[in-house]
Amino acid sequence: MQVKEVKPINFVYYRTEATLSNLVDFLPKAKEVYREAVTHNLHITGPLHWHYYGFSGDTNKSFFLEIALPVSDVLPGYDGQFHFKRTQPFKCVSLIHEGGWDELPSMYNKIMQFISKHKLESSANNREIYINADFYNPDANVTEVQVGLL
Repeated sequence: MQVKEVKPINFVYYRTEATLSNLVDFLPKAKEVYREAVTHNLHITGPLHWHYYGFSGDTNKSFFLEIALPVSDVLPGYDGQFHFKRTQPFKCVSLIHEGGWDELPSMYNKIMQFISKHKLESSANNREIYINADFYNPDANVTEVQVGLL
């Protein structure tokens, strides 16, 4: 576990309002985001991210979800079904998790304990970076969990 600052990244992304209970409904959007990047001949520069804004951990409370793919360029004048942006630096506590996504809540708990112990303050903006996503063997998943800091 470490505190770090992620440098700015260009993304093409899909944004929606979501809850923890309906996240699985948005899995198909990841393929569409990849397709959009390829359609516009953009270099894909990293693994898929899921960004959570206003996430409180409450299973019934909604938050904003962005399914984001790092790309080489932000397209000026783009008028499609997705969005483009370049992020600001992102200060966070980061933890690499190897294994099934059903274990992610315990990873968030570990990070929140670390934040509390070190008297840091969460921004309620989190990222999950899917370094390896194996739908057939979840033990092979590698996910970086980033909890934003103020």
